[in-house]
Amino acid sequence: MTDRPARPRALLFDWDNTLVDSWETIHEALVVTFTAMGHAPWTLQETKLRVAKSLRDSFPILFGARWEEARQRYLDAFTAIHLERLKAIDGSAEMLSAFAASDLYLAVVSNKTGAVLRREAEHLGWTPHFKRLVGAGDAALDKPHAAPVQLALDGSGIDCTEVWYVGDTALDMECARNAGCHGVLLGARALEDETFARFPPDLHVADCRALEQLVRGL
Repeated sequence: MTDRPARPRALLFDWDNTLVDSWETIHEALVVTFTAMGHAPWTLQETKLRVAKSLRDSFPILFGARWEEARQRYLDAFTAIHLERLKAIDGSAEMLSAFAASDLYLAVVSNKTGAVLRREAEHLGWTPHFKRLVGAGDAALDKPHAAPVQLALDGSGIDCTEVWYVGDTALDMECARNAGCHGVLLGARALEDETFARFPPDLHVADCRALEQLVRGL
């Protein structure tokens, strides 16, 4: 991308820890799951470093043949507490309201289970902001595959080259690359981190307010 990028026609967002703060809830549900399955639980820092893929992609690696049992234990633990703890990332509500009032096409592409994602969006009152809320299991494959991005844009007539995909991890930047979108890293992540070596972002913004200001200026 150039120093002054072209204005996007669509903004696709990751969900967890891009628009909502959910690390502690994810971590607590994982601790319950790991303990029940006889595994040593991760620390919160390990959770932050290791969680990015969907349950159907990550749990078979972690739990082998018992991954579906582990998945159900995780979902039971997570859904028991997630709405009461759900909290918007600072500035995300205002940013989404501003973008929704514009001509931008907005959607979410998340590796959170689709039904859970849509329940959280409804709880926050954000569902009307988005044309699509695509979660894990909704497309044939999950992030970092391009399939959920393609599903989020289905019927819009918008080419992926006109799309910014906004997320907080290297896996999000990999997804953007696979789909042919522009990857926008949101948050104070160190770009020298080795996880970004293969899939560096096209743009890096500090927070939601900075992203809103950037798009408004284009």
